[in-house]
Amino acid sequence: MQRTAIALAIGFASFAAMAQMSPVGLWKTIDDKDGTAKSEIRIVENGGVVSGKVDKILDPKTRDDKCVECSDERKDQPIQGMEILRGLRKADGKDVWEGGNVLDPNNGKVYRATVTPIEGGAKLQMRGYIGFFYRTQTWIRVQ
Repeated sequence: MQRTAIALAIGFASFAAMAQMSPVGLWKTIDDKDGTAKSEIRIVENGGVVSGKVDKILDPKTRDDKCVECSDERKDQPIQGMEILRGLRKADGKDVWEGGNVLDPNNGKVYRATVTPIEGGAKLQMRGYIGFFYRTQTWIRVQ
């Protein structure tokens, strides 16, 4: 009986560790320019495809902001609740999700995106590319 309980505990701990190496969850975004926390992004997976929405804007003064610079169907839509991360899939044999894009609602630019869980899944490296140029942010797992 005791061995069964120990085996189950180890199994659950292993599963929890593996689950944390996924981008799925709630993340606090940290601005790469000034280091401040800006929002919370909820990342979900559906059929192997990862996407993310702005769950909460942390600054009450900007909660009602709209994406005035967007050029697609998100133009003039509220940023809070907006899908900003689209179409990422797990790379073969790696803990990297790629092939999708990320929108910066502050300037309306859409970047090719990769996300990589780091530090045991406690943080997420979010990288957006335009050509050879890129921006990187490190997001912190909320849950």
